[in-house]
Amino acid sequence: MPDPSLPYRPCVGVMLINPAGLVWIGKRDPSGGADKTHAWQMPQGGIDTGETPLAAARRELYEETSIRSVSLIAEAPGWYAYDYSPEIIQASRRGRYRGQTQKWFAFRFEGAEDEINILTPPDDHKAEFCSWRWSRAAELPELVIPFKRKVYEQIVRSFAPFTI
Repeated sequence: MPDPSLPYRPCVGVMLINPAGLVWIGKRDPSGGADKTHAWQMPQGGIDTGETPLAAARRELYEETSIRSVSLIAEAPGWYAYDYSPEIIQASRRGRYRGQTQKWFAFRFEGAEDEINILTPPDDHKAEFCSWRWSRAAELPELVIPFKRKVYEQIVRSFAPFTI
């Protein structure tokens, strides 16, 4: 159980939906320590100082996927939070955060799939994913690492009118 006195890291998440109603998910590289069974997730990341959540969502989507051809569909009604596992707190967050609180946005993908480039992201960013695919929204909670599952269930419900 994370230390309840630790703060949550403010972040954003993106549900990218194609015209067929499928959702973009990326697979975290298992060689980097990602859970091999539940390595899939939607784009997400931190909010920089002075940045709005919407601007952060567009930036994170671009940094992780090279995608810019999107239009905003919806913003989730609230913020969703999850606690990190104890291993993640020590290994990657150096004990600074107990988890993340996230503002989620749904975007419609309006580009061609050759725009998507996860292996050599723009602006010298480190690759977050080793592969990607389009998936049905209902499948997402079972594909994500378990400590994120409840948030994914809420996101799937929030954006259900836009997906299949």
